Amino acid sequence: MNQPFDVQAAPQRTPLSEEEKAQGERNFAPYVAETLLTTGRFRVTADTPEMVDLFQKVARRVSDMLRRPVVSYANGRDIVITFSQHESPGVAGQGTRSIQE
Repeated sequence: MNQPFDVQAAPQRTPLSEEEKAQGERNFAPYVAETLLTTGRFRVTADTPEMVDLFQKVARRVSDMLRRPVVSYANGRDIVITFSQHESPGVAGQGTRSIQE
């Protein structure tokens, strides 16, 4: 069945390879960590389950890098990564850490 001229088909995305996923996780983590340290939150479009999964892995890596609890919230269009509001006593008072540690 042909589509009318005014209707465009959604572009088909090529799934990321395992290496591309791993590389994306490694490359995004320092950027997300720096953004969290300066603004307290990171927001990005993640409109596919694959992108949500990638940025959830980035959030876990950032939590490990900063040694602070980090949470992510996805709504099917965007994902927000921020510091957890339920940090352990003493963790919140440690100040910011360099992401280079």
